[in-house]
Amino acid sequence: MSDKLIINTDQAPAAIGPYSQAVRVANTVYLSGQIPLVPSTMLLCEGGITEQATQVFTNLAAVASAAGGSLNDSVKLNISMTDLSGFDQVNTVMQQYLDAPFPARACVQVAALPKGALIEVEAILHLSE
Repeated sequence: MSDKLIINTDQAPAAIGPYSQAVRVANTVYLSGQIPLVPSTMLLCEGGITEQATQVFTNLAAVASAAGGSLNDSVKLNISMTDLSGFDQVNTVMQQYLDAPFPARACVQVAALPKGALIEVEAILHLSE
Protein backbone atom coordinates (compact mmCIF):
# COMPACT_ATOMS: atom_id res chain seq x y z
CA MET A 1 0.00 0.00 0.00
CA SER A 2 1.36 3.39 -0.99
CA ASP A 3 1.42 6.32 1.39
CA LYS A 4 1.03 8.70 -1.58
CA LEU A 5 -2.21 10.68 -1.69
CA ILE A 6 -3.12 12.33 -4.99
CA ILE A 7 -4.67 15.78 -4.52
CA ASN A 8 -7.22 17.06 -7.01
CA THR A 9 -9.67 19.96 -6.92
CA ASP A 10 -11.94 21.58 -9.48
CA GLN A 11 -11.10 24.93 -7.85
CA ALA A 12 -7.79 24.89 -9.77
CA PRO A 13 -7.10 24.09 -13.42
CA ALA A 14 -7.11 20.46 -14.44
CA ALA A 15 -3.72 19.05 -15.37
CA ILE A 16 -2.80 19.74 -19.00
CA GLY A 17 -0.47 16.75 -19.12
CA PRO A 18 0.29 13.47 -17.38
CA TYR A 19 0.69 14.79 -13.84
CA SER A 20 -1.32 15.41 -10.66
CA GLN A 21 -2.18 18.82 -9.23
CA ALA A 22 -0.39 17.74 -6.06
CA VAL A 23 0.88 14.68 -4.26
CA ARG A 24 0.95 14.33 -0.47
CA VAL A 25 3.37 11.98 1.23
CA ALA A 26 3.07 12.03 5.03
CA ASN A 27 3.15 15.74 6.00
CA THR A 28 4.77 16.95 2.79
CA VAL A 29 2.74 18.13 -0.20
CA TYR A 30 4.31 18.67 -3.61
CA LEU A 31 2.25 21.11 -5.69
CA SER A 32 2.75 20.93 -9.45
CA GLY A 33 3.52 24.12 -11.28
CA GLN A 34 0.50 26.32 -11.90
CA ILE A 35 0.16 28.64 -14.84
CA PRO A 36 -2.51 31.37 -14.96
CA LEU A 37 -5.34 29.24 -16.30
CA VAL A 38 -8.86 30.08 -15.15
CA PRO A 39 -10.24 26.78 -13.81
CA SER A 40 -13.74 27.20 -15.27
CA THR A 41 -12.54 27.92 -18.82
CA MET A 42 -9.02 26.43 -18.90
CA LEU A 43 -7.94 29.61 -20.73
CA LEU A 44 -5.17 32.00 -19.71
CA CYS A 45 -6.47 34.88 -17.63
CA GLU A 46 -6.48 38.30 -19.23
CA GLY A 47 -3.86 40.89 -18.37
CA GLY A 48 -0.16 41.18 -17.75
CA ILE A 49 2.22 39.80 -15.16
CA THR A 50 0.29 41.11 -12.13
CA GLU A 51 -2.97 39.52 -13.24
CA GLN A 52 -1.25 36.30 -14.26
CA ALA A 53 0.67 36.05 -10.98
CA THR A 54 -2.58 36.65 -9.07
CA GLN A 55 -4.29 33.80 -10.95
CA VAL A 56 -1.31 31.50 -10.36
CA PHE A 57 -1.29 32.13 -6.61
CA THR A 58 -5.10 31.76 -6.48
CA ASN A 59 -4.73 28.38 -8.20
CA LEU A 60 -1.93 27.30 -5.86
CA ALA A 61 -3.98 28.36 -2.82
CA ALA A 62 -6.89 26.20 -4.03
CA VAL A 63 -4.65 23.15 -4.39
CA ALA A 64 -3.02 23.80 -1.00
CA SER A 65 -6.49 23.99 0.56
CA ALA A 66 -7.55 20.73 -1.10
CA ALA A 67 -4.45 19.15 0.44
CA GLY A 68 -5.48 20.30 3.91
CA GLY A 69 -3.17 23.30 4.18
CA SER A 70 -2.55 26.79 2.91
CA LEU A 71 0.20 28.66 1.11
CA ASN A 72 1.49 29.70 4.53
CA ASP A 73 2.54 26.06 4.93
CA SER A 74 4.98 26.53 2.02
CA VAL A 75 8.61 25.72 2.70
CA LYS A 76 9.84 26.17 -0.91
CA LEU A 77 8.55 27.96 -4.00
CA ASN A 78 9.99 27.78 -7.50
CA ILE A 79 8.97 30.61 -9.82
CA SER A 80 9.59 30.60 -13.56
CA MET A 81 8.99 33.78 -15.56
CA THR A 82 9.48 34.56 -19.22
CA ASP A 83 10.63 38.09 -18.36
CA LEU A 84 12.24 38.99 -15.04
CA SER A 85 11.31 42.65 -15.49
CA GLY A 86 8.06 41.65 -13.72
CA PHE A 87 9.97 40.42 -10.64
CA ASP A 88 8.78 43.27 -8.37
CA GLN A 89 5.13 42.82 -9.39
CA VAL A 90 5.35 39.08 -8.62
CA ASN A 91 6.86 39.86 -5.20
CA THR A 92 3.94 42.20 -4.47
CA VAL A 93 1.37 39.57 -5.47
CA MET A 94 3.17 36.86 -3.48
CA GLN A 95 3.00 39.01 -0.33
CA GLN A 96 -0.81 39.11 -0.72
CA TYR A 97 -0.96 35.30 -0.49
CA LEU A 98 1.75 34.46 2.06
CA ASP A 99 2.62 35.85 5.46
CA ALA A 100 6.14 36.34 6.80
CA PRO A 101 8.29 34.48 7.48
CA PHE A 102 8.36 33.56 3.82
CA PRO A 103 9.43 30.21 2.39
CA ALA A 104 12.69 29.54 0.60
CA ARG A 105 12.35 30.47 -3.06
CA ALA A 106 13.99 30.44 -6.46
CA CYS A 107 13.01 32.63 -9.38
CA VAL A 108 14.38 32.06 -12.87
CA GLN A 109 13.79 33.41 -16.34
CA VAL A 110 12.85 30.82 -18.94
CA ALA A 111 12.45 30.99 -22.72
CA ALA A 112 8.81 29.88 -22.75
CA LEU A 113 6.04 28.38 -20.61
CA PRO A 114 3.03 26.24 -21.55
CA LYS A 115 0.12 28.00 -23.29
CA GLY A 116 2.18 31.19 -23.63
CA ALA A 117 1.98 31.96 -19.91
CA LEU A 118 4.24 34.63 -18.42
CA ILE A 119 4.67 32.83 -15.09
CA GLU A 120 4.54 29.37 -13.49
CA VAL A 121 4.92 28.65 -9.78
CA GLU A 122 5.32 25.33 -7.95
CA ALA A 123 5.40 24.79 -4.20
CA ILE A 124 6.31 22.34 -1.49
CA LEU A 125 4.22 22.45 1.69
CA HIS A 126 4.90 20.96 5.11
CA LEU A 127 1.72 20.32 7.07
CA SER A 128 1.61 19.99 10.85
CA GLU A 129 -0.69 16.95 10.72
